[in-house]
This record gives sequence, C-alpha cells and structure tokens, in this order.
Amino acid sequence: MSEATGTRTILVGVDGSDASVEALRQAGTLAAPLAAKVVALACWEFPPVYDGYVAMGIDDFDVRAGEILQETVVKAFGENPPASLETRLVQGNPRRTLIDESRSADMLVLGRRGHGGFGGLLLGSVSSALVAHAHCPVLVVHAPERR
Repeated sequence: MSEATGTRTILVGVDGSDASVEALRQAGTLAAPLAAKVVALACWEFPPVYDGYVAMGIDDFDVRAGEILQETVVKAFGENPPASLETRLVQGNPRRTLIDESRSADMLVLGRRGHGGFGGLLLGSVSSALVAHAHCPVLVVHAPERR
C-alpha cells in the first residue's frame, strides 16, 4: 500500500500481446475487491540500430508504444475502462523499469507468451526476471487459449 496515498497499486506490464491484455483484465478483476488502482505500464526503447530505422522513415517508437498501450486498454475493457485505471508510457528497458516500478506496487501482473507444448511451460525472459527480482508479489497470467 502506498504510504503517501493509502491506496493499493496493481502494476501491469503491457506490450500489446494477448497475454498482456489478459493480465490487464485480471488486474482489473482483482482491483475492485482490493480497493486498488491499476497502473498499466508500457515501456519503449530506441533500437540499437536507430539510425537505420530513421533512414527508412521510422522514428516514432514512443508514439507507437502509446498507441499499443491504448489499444490494449480497449481490448481489455472496451470503451469503458475502470475509473481506477491509470496508464503510463515509460522510456526504458521493460525488465529494469518494471523491477524499479515494483518497489512502489503491491502486486505486479504480467502476461506470458506461451508457445504451446513443452516450450509453453517455460516463462519468457521478462517474466522470469520479474519473478526473480520484483519487490512485490508477481502474478504471471497465461494468454487465453484460442480454439
């Protein structure tokens, strides 16, 4: 619980994947009975070969990340997101940023992108790092199965 506001915070890592949409939905479901706010956080970085992207006319990484964040919110909640939802777009490495942000969260919710079969049993690199290093409890949510 945040000492400054007295409000619980559920932090959700958002990347536009089906798994992150489901993570955001689950966080929204958990927020109401816990009287918590949900913070949907998307991270973006400049690629290592940034000049090559600029030469091709691609240089709006922050704008696209913001669009993905908003699209994820709409996919998770439709046109009426919960009043307790806050969205944040942060420039930085997702692992480091989410680990740092977990210091002030009561829970971190992440989606994991499974690949089915044996490989689907393994956590991805970001979710593995956060399970090991976050400063709060972590809930890893599977993407819903498609039939």
